[in-house]
Amino acid sequence: MDIELMQRVLPFFMEAAVVTIEVSALSLVLGLAMAALAASAKLSGFVPIRWLGNAYVSLFRGTPCLIQLFLLYFGGPQVGVNLEPFAAGVIGLGLNIGAYMAESVRGAVLAVDRGQAEAARTIGFSRSQTMRYVLLPQAARLMIRPLGVNTIALIKGSALISAISVIEITYTAQRFISSTYKPFEIFAIAAVLYMVIIYVVARAVDFLDRRFAIA
Repeated sequence: MDIELMQRVLPFFMEAAVVTIEVSALSLVLGLAMAALAASAKLSGFVPIRWLGNAYVSLFRGTPCLIQLFLLYFGGPQVGVNLEPFAAGVIGLGLNIGAYMAESVRGAVLAVDRGQAEAARTIGFSRSQTMRYVLLPQAARLMIRPLGVNTIALIKGSALISAISVIEITYTAQRFISSTYKPFEIFAIAAVLYMVIIYVVARAVDFLDRRFAIA
Protein backbone atom coordinates (compact mmCIF):
# COMPACT_ATOMS: atom_id res chain seq x y z
CA MET A 1 0.00 0.00 0.00
CA ASP A 2 1.61 3.22 -1.19
CA ILE A 3 0.34 5.65 1.46
CA GLU A 4 2.55 8.46 0.19
CA LEU A 5 1.00 8.20 -3.27
CA MET A 6 -2.51 8.26 -1.80
CA GLN A 7 -1.72 11.39 0.19
CA ARG A 8 -0.25 13.06 -2.89
CA VAL A 9 -3.25 12.43 -5.16
CA LEU A 10 -5.98 12.98 -2.55
CA PRO A 11 -6.34 16.76 -3.21
CA PHE A 12 -7.03 16.04 -6.88
CA PHE A 13 -9.67 13.49 -5.90
CA MET A 14 -11.32 15.98 -3.56
CA GLU A 15 -11.68 18.44 -6.45
CA ALA A 16 -13.08 15.64 -8.60
CA ALA A 17 -15.54 14.72 -5.83
CA VAL A 18 -16.90 18.28 -5.93
CA VAL A 19 -17.53 17.86 -9.67
CA THR A 20 -19.27 14.54 -9.03
CA ILE A 21 -21.54 16.18 -6.45
CA GLU A 22 -22.28 19.13 -8.75
CA VAL A 23 -23.13 16.87 -11.69
CA SER A 24 -25.30 14.63 -9.50
CA ALA A 25 -27.14 17.57 -7.91
CA LEU A 26 -27.89 19.30 -11.22
CA SER A 27 -28.89 16.01 -12.84
CA LEU A 28 -31.20 15.31 -9.90
CA VAL A 29 -32.95 18.68 -10.34
CA LEU A 30 -33.42 18.04 -14.07
CA GLY A 31 -34.48 14.46 -13.38
CA LEU A 32 -37.14 15.53 -10.86
CA ALA A 33 -38.54 18.08 -13.31
CA MET A 34 -38.67 15.51 -16.11
CA ALA A 35 -40.17 12.92 -13.77
CA ALA A 36 -42.96 15.28 -12.75
CA LEU A 37 -43.71 16.12 -16.39
CA ALA A 38 -43.56 12.49 -17.53
CA ALA A 39 -45.72 11.26 -14.66
CA SER A 40 -48.30 13.97 -15.36
CA ALA A 41 -48.25 13.03 -19.03
CA LYS A 42 -48.70 9.32 -18.27
CA LEU A 43 -51.67 10.16 -16.05
CA SER A 44 -53.20 12.54 -18.59
CA GLY A 45 -56.59 11.80 -20.07
CA PHE A 46 -55.38 13.15 -23.42
CA VAL A 47 -54.07 10.19 -25.39
CA PRO A 48 -51.29 11.95 -27.42
CA ILE A 49 -49.81 13.44 -24.23
CA ARG A 50 -50.02 10.08 -22.49
CA TRP A 51 -48.28 8.51 -25.47
CA LEU A 52 -45.45 11.07 -25.25
CA GLY A 53 -44.98 10.30 -21.56
CA ASN A 54 -44.83 6.57 -22.22
CA ALA A 55 -42.45 7.07 -25.16
CA TYR A 56 -40.03 9.14 -23.04
CA VAL A 57 -39.97 6.58 -20.23
CA SER A 58 -39.62 3.63 -22.62
CA LEU A 59 -36.83 5.29 -24.60
CA PHE A 60 -34.62 6.24 -21.66
CA ARG A 61 -35.29 3.11 -19.61
CA GLY A 62 -34.87 0.83 -22.61
CA THR A 63 -31.43 2.01 -23.74
CA PRO A 64 -28.11 2.12 -21.85
CA CYS A 65 -27.26 5.43 -20.21
CA LEU A 66 -23.76 5.30 -21.73
CA ILE A 67 -25.21 5.14 -25.25
CA GLN A 68 -27.44 8.11 -24.44
CA LEU A 69 -24.41 10.10 -23.29
CA PHE A 70 -22.49 9.19 -26.44
CA LEU A 71 -25.41 10.20 -28.67
CA LEU A 72 -25.75 13.50 -26.85
CA TYR A 73 -22.06 14.42 -26.73
CA PHE A 74 -20.57 12.81 -29.85
CA GLY A 75 -23.69 12.69 -32.01
CA GLY A 76 -25.03 16.12 -31.04
CA PRO A 77 -22.69 18.13 -33.32
CA GLN A 78 -24.10 16.29 -36.35
CA VAL A 79 -27.49 17.88 -35.68
CA GLY A 80 -26.13 21.23 -34.57
CA VAL A 81 -26.07 20.57 -30.82
CA ASN A 82 -22.61 21.31 -29.40
CA LEU A 83 -22.36 20.71 -25.67
CA GLU A 84 -19.46 20.91 -23.25
CA PRO A 85 -18.73 17.58 -21.48
CA PHE A 86 -20.12 18.86 -18.17
CA ALA A 87 -23.39 20.05 -19.74
CA ALA A 88 -23.75 16.84 -21.75
CA GLY A 89 -23.20 14.79 -18.61
CA VAL A 90 -25.80 16.71 -16.61
CA ILE A 91 -28.41 16.57 -19.37
CA GLY A 92 -27.77 12.92 -20.19
CA LEU A 93 -27.89 11.73 -16.58
CA GLY A 94 -30.87 13.97 -15.81
CA LEU A 95 -32.95 12.68 -18.71
CA ASN A 96 -32.05 9.10 -17.87
CA ILE A 97 -32.82 9.23 -14.15
CA GLY A 98 -35.99 11.22 -14.85
CA ALA A 99 -37.42 8.25 -16.72
CA TYR A 100 -36.89 6.01 -13.70
CA MET A 101 -38.17 8.58 -11.23
CA ALA A 102 -41.30 9.11 -13.33
CA GLU A 103 -42.59 5.69 -12.33
CA SER A 104 -41.99 6.48 -8.65
CA VAL A 105 -43.87 9.75 -9.00
CA ARG A 106 -46.74 8.14 -10.88
CA GLY A 107 -47.02 5.33 -8.34
CA ALA A 108 -47.06 7.80 -5.44
CA VAL A 109 -49.77 9.91 -7.09
CA LEU A 110 -51.91 6.84 -7.72
CA ALA A 111 -51.48 5.86 -4.06
CA VAL A 112 -53.17 9.07 -2.85
CA ASP A 113 -56.79 8.53 -1.88
CA ARG A 114 -58.93 9.06 -4.96
CA GLY A 115 -61.39 11.04 -2.88
CA GLN A 116 -58.82 13.84 -2.69
CA ALA A 117 -58.96 14.35 -6.45
CA GLU A 118 -62.75 14.14 -6.48
CA ALA A 119 -62.98 16.77 -3.71
CA ALA A 120 -60.63 19.08 -5.60
CA ARG A 121 -62.67 18.80 -8.78
CA THR A 122 -65.84 19.43 -6.79
CA ILE A 123 -64.59 22.83 -5.61
CA GLY A 124 -63.66 23.83 -9.13
CA PHE A 125 -60.00 22.81 -9.56
CA SER A 126 -58.94 21.88 -13.07
CA ARG A 127 -57.10 18.63 -13.71
CA SER A 128 -53.71 20.39 -13.72
CA GLN A 129 -54.54 22.34 -10.55
CA THR A 130 -55.64 19.15 -8.84
CA MET A 131 -52.32 17.53 -9.73
CA ARG A 132 -50.25 20.55 -8.70
CA TYR A 133 -51.97 21.64 -5.50
CA VAL A 134 -53.60 18.47 -4.16
CA LEU A 135 -52.09 15.22 -5.42
CA LEU A 136 -48.38 16.03 -5.80
CA PRO A 137 -47.96 17.61 -2.33
CA GLN A 138 -49.53 14.56 -0.68
CA ALA A 139 -47.68 12.12 -2.92
CA ALA A 140 -44.35 13.82 -2.13
CA ARG A 141 -44.12 12.02 1.21
CA LEU A 142 -44.64 8.68 -0.49
CA MET A 143 -41.87 9.45 -3.00
CA ILE A 144 -39.08 10.07 -0.50
CA ARG A 145 -37.78 6.52 -0.19
CA PRO A 146 -37.96 5.47 -3.89
CA LEU A 147 -36.56 8.80 -5.06
CA GLY A 148 -33.75 8.40 -2.52
CA VAL A 149 -32.89 5.04 -4.05
CA ASN A 150 -32.87 6.62 -7.51
CA THR A 151 -30.62 9.43 -6.25
CA ILE A 152 -28.07 6.92 -4.99
CA ALA A 153 -28.23 5.12 -8.34
CA LEU A 154 -27.65 8.48 -10.04
CA ILE A 155 -24.52 9.17 -7.98
CA LYS A 156 -23.06 5.77 -8.82
CA GLY A 157 -24.09 6.16 -12.45
CA SER A 158 -22.27 9.49 -12.64
CA ALA A 159 -19.10 7.45 -13.13
CA LEU A 160 -20.26 6.96 -16.73
CA ILE A 161 -19.56 10.59 -17.61
CA SER A 162 -15.85 9.82 -17.35
CA ALA A 163 -16.34 8.35 -20.83
CA ILE A 164 -16.98 11.85 -22.21
CA SER A 165 -14.00 13.38 -20.37
CA VAL A 166 -15.75 15.01 -17.43
CA ILE A 167 -13.08 15.29 -14.73
CA GLU A 168 -14.96 13.59 -11.91
CA ILE A 169 -13.87 10.81 -9.53
CA THR A 170 -13.67 7.92 -12.00
CA TYR A 171 -11.97 9.98 -14.72
CA THR A 172 -9.41 11.18 -12.18
CA ALA A 173 -8.78 7.60 -11.06
CA GLN A 174 -8.21 6.44 -14.64
CA ARG A 175 -5.82 9.31 -15.29
CA PHE A 176 -3.67 8.56 -12.24
CA ILE A 177 -3.63 4.82 -12.88
CA SER A 178 -2.22 5.41 -16.35
CA SER A 179 0.67 7.40 -14.85
CA THR A 180 1.33 5.57 -11.56
CA TYR A 181 0.39 1.96 -12.38
CA LYS A 182 -1.05 1.64 -8.87
CA PRO A 183 -4.69 0.68 -9.50
CA PHE A 184 -5.39 -0.66 -6.00
CA GLU A 185 -4.50 2.54 -4.15
CA ILE A 186 -6.16 4.79 -6.73
CA PHE A 187 -9.41 2.86 -6.96
CA ALA A 188 -9.48 2.52 -3.15
CA ILE A 189 -9.57 6.32 -2.86
CA ALA A 190 -12.31 6.52 -5.51
CA ALA A 191 -14.38 3.86 -3.77
CA VAL A 192 -14.11 5.57 -0.38
CA LEU A 193 -15.19 8.93 -1.83
CA TYR A 194 -18.24 7.38 -3.50
CA MET A 195 -19.11 5.61 -0.25
CA VAL A 196 -18.89 8.83 1.76
CA ILE A 197 -21.10 10.75 -0.67
CA ILE A 198 -23.67 7.96 -0.83
CA TYR A 199 -23.63 7.53 2.96
CA VAL A 200 -24.47 11.22 3.45
CA VAL A 201 -27.30 11.00 0.91
CA ALA A 202 -28.67 7.81 2.48
CA ARG A 203 -28.71 9.40 5.93
CA ALA A 204 -30.48 12.47 4.51
CA VAL A 205 -33.11 10.23 2.91
CA ASP A 206 -33.60 8.38 6.22
CA PHE A 207 -34.06 11.70 8.02
CA LEU A 208 -36.63 12.96 5.51
CA ASP A 209 -38.43 9.61 5.56
CA ARG A 210 -38.77 9.78 9.34
CA ARG A 211 -39.59 13.49 9.32
CA PHE A 212 -42.47 13.12 6.88
CA ALA A 213 -43.47 9.59 7.78
CA ILE A 214 -47.12 8.70 7.24
CA ALA A 215 -48.74 6.84 10.10
